[in-house]
Amino acid sequence: MSDQADLISPEGLDARQVADYLAEHPDFFKEHAHLLEKLYVPHQRGSSISLVERQTSLLRERNQLLHKHLTDLIEVARHNDGQFEKTKRMVLSMLESSTLDDVAVSIEESLCQDFYGDVTSLLLFSDNPVVVNNIRMLSRADCSIVQPLIETSLPSCGQLSEAMNRFLFQDQAVRVQSAAVVPLVKGETLGLLAIGSFDPDYFQSSQGTLFLSYVGEVLSRVLSQILKKS
Repeated sequence: MSDQADLISPEGLDARQVADYLAEHPDFFKEHAHLLEKLYVPHQRGSSISLVERQTSLLRERNQLLHKHLTDLIEVARHNDGQFEKTKRMVLSMLESSTLDDVAVSIEESLCQDFYGDVTSLLLFSDNPVVVNNIRMLSRADCSIVQPLIETSLPSCGQLSEAMNRFLFQDQAVRVQSAAVVPLVKGETLGLLAIGSFDPDYFQSSQGTLFLSYVGEVLSRVLSQILKKS
């Protein structure tokens, strides 16, 4: 008890010493509950509340913050569940494709309906030019304008140059304000998948490309098998 007597008797006792003592003895007010009736902590609005009320307020604020974090985590989980279901449908649809026409339909339905793209374009390299729905087959020499997109071997997002935009989306180019372009590689570069949006902010250069890379890998394998049979 001598340390408690020292707390109140010396005239030179300062606030820091009091604070240090209370920090070392968190149960002090349990043994001296009557002091809580006289203690007040300034409130942010200028009024006063008791120490217990202030502690309760702090705990309530922390609880609200934790609740918000939990809510955010649940929302992220729900979003991821939705993305997984959409991705699963797309992959299964691609795997069931046996022709280029099937692939074109699968891409259009999945990327434009489930993932809210506005227009898609699939460009494949071939010495025999042909057009199948939204799939174009051109020689590598005829695709020099998009060579920088091909050489990256990684998905690109954002706003394309006017020339690239026009080459990839043709009649729809004037409406496409942002795009994602995915190189298709299976041993060799097979072509490009382009997804266009009429919203200039839908695809941004800073966004992650993990999903696009996955789409590209699946599509590359499907196309490789179809092209071998052609």
